Amino acid sequence: MEPVSATLLTFGAAILLVSWVLLIFSSAKDDFAWGLCSVLLPPVAYLYGLLRLDVAKDALLAAALGWLMIGLSFL
Repeated sequence: MEPVSATLLTFGAAILLVSWVLLIFSSAKDDFAWGLCSVLLPPVAYLYGLLRLDVAKDALLAAALGWLMIGLSFL
């Protein structure tokens, strides 16, 4: 793997992790059940983000950036 691809993959995964943590915080503030489900099942956190776009817009934008970086690392 080339250094640029490895760097994009690493930073993309780190940004995805940060976006997941942001979604956990925002869902736990809103409702304890959403927060617990977001911790135990990470895709549920992104479902919460899509359902509550007004609260979790920044976290979803970070997740999109992370996926974009991961996608670019495979080109």
